[in-house]
Amino acid sequence: MGGEYFIKFLNGCLGRRPSAVFVRKKEYQMSFLRVKTSCSNSLCSGFNSIGLYLCFFFLALMAAGCAQKEKTEPEDPKVAVFNVRPQKFVVTTELPGRTAAFLIDEIRPQINGLILKRLFTEGSEVKAGQVLYQIDPAPYQAAYDKAQANLPALQLRADRYKEALLDKAVSQQEFDDADAALKQAEAELDTARINLNYTKIVSPISGRIGTSTVTDGDIVTAYQSMALATVQQLDPIYVDIPQATTELLRLRRSLEKGRLNQDRVDLTKVKLILADGTSYSLEGKLQFQDITVDPTTSSVILRVIFPNPEGILLPGMFVRAVVIEGVNDQAILVPQQGVFRNPKGEAYAWIVDSENKAQQKILTLDRAVGDKWLVSSGLNSGDRVIIEGVQNIKIGETVKIVPPAAESK
Repeated sequence: MGGEYFIKFLNGCLGRRPSAVFVRKKEYQMSFLRVKTSCSNSLCSGFNSIGLYLCFFFLALMAAGCAQKEKTEPEDPKVAVFNVRPQKFVVTTELPGRTAAFLIDEIRPQINGLILKRLFTEGSEVKAGQVLYQIDPAPYQAAYDKAQANLPALQLRADRYKEALLDKAVSQQEFDDADAALKQAEAELDTARINLNYTKIVSPISGRIGTSTVTDGDIVTAYQSMALATVQQLDPIYVDIPQATTELLRLRRSLEKGRLNQDRVDLTKVKLILADGTSYSLEGKLQFQDITVDPTTSSVILRVIFPNPEGILLPGMFVRAVVIEGVNDQAILVPQQGVFRNPKGEAYAWIVDSENKAQQKILTLDRAVGDKWLVSSGLNSGDRVIIEGVQNIKIGETVKIVPPAAESK
C-alpha cells in the first residue's frame, strides 16, 4: 500500500498523468516481493528498514524540488516619480564681482615744501575740508607779504598816470606800462595767497583715510607721483560685475522667443552674496551697463550701487551678485536627482508614459536652481519624471509607481 501512495505522490510532483506512471504498480509489487523473499533473515530485515527510511528521505527531497518549481510571477520594478507642472519663476543669474569705493581721492601736495605735521589718525574717518598735513608756510608767507607790500605803490603810480594822461602830461605808453605793472602785482599777490593756502593739505572728500606714506620732516614736491595718503568713501559703495557677452546673447534670445518677460519685475534690484556665503542684508540698485567689451575677457561691466552704513563692504572684496533677468511664466523645474548624462554628454531623464512604461527623453538644461534644474526643452506639463529606482529599469519596461522614500518616512 505504501508503494502505491509513493508512486502517486511522485506522479503528482512530476506533473504526470496516471497513464504515464513513472514506476508501474505491478513492477513495483514484483520488485517488492523479490526483496521480501530474498531478505527473510534478520539482516535483510534491517536493510528493509534502512530502505524505508531512504525512501522517505528521497520523498522529502523531491517534495522540496516540486515546491521550488511553483514560482510566482515577478513584480514590476518600483519607481518614485516627480510630476512636472509649469510654474512662474523669476529667473536670476549669479555673477562674480568686486567692490569699489564710491569716491576715492589720492592726497598729493600742490607745492614744494617740508612736512611740519601730520594732522590725522591713520584708518580714521575724515571730513571734507579737514586739514591732513601742514607744510612749512614760512617761505610762502614771506612771498605773500612781499607781493602785498608792493601793491599800494604800484596802485598809486597807476592812478597818477591816469590823471596825467587826461592832461596830456604822460604818453599813452607810459600809462599802459604803469597799469600792466599794477595788474602783474595783483596777480603775484593772488599767487602768493594761493600757495600760502596750499601749505595746508586738506581732504577734498569725506571718507576713511588709509596709511600715510610720509612722516613729519619729509620733503615733498608739487604733484609728485607718490600719494601722501588715500581717502575713500565707502557709503554707498560700488560693485563692478563682469558679464560675458555669451550670457547677454543668451538673454536676448530668451526675450525674443518669449521665454522671459521683463515688464513685470524690477530689473534694477540686485542682491549680494558675501565671500563666506552669507547674504548681504541690503539690496543694491543697478546703475548702468557698460557698452564697451573688454577684449581680454570678452565681457562688459555692470555697475551696482549698494548702501553700506555699517562698513561691512570694503573696497576690493570678492562678492557674488544675484541679478534679475526676467520672469518665466511656464518654467519647468525638476529635481537634479532625476537628470542624468549619457556617454555623449547629453542630459536625459527617465519618464513613465501613459502605459506605465519607462522611457527616456533628451533634455536641454538652462541652469541649476538650488537642488533643481531649470529645463528649457524636452519635458512637458504632466510628464512623470522618475527620481528613484532608475537602476532597476529598462526602456519599455512596465514599472510600478510608489511614493518617494522621503514621503514614505
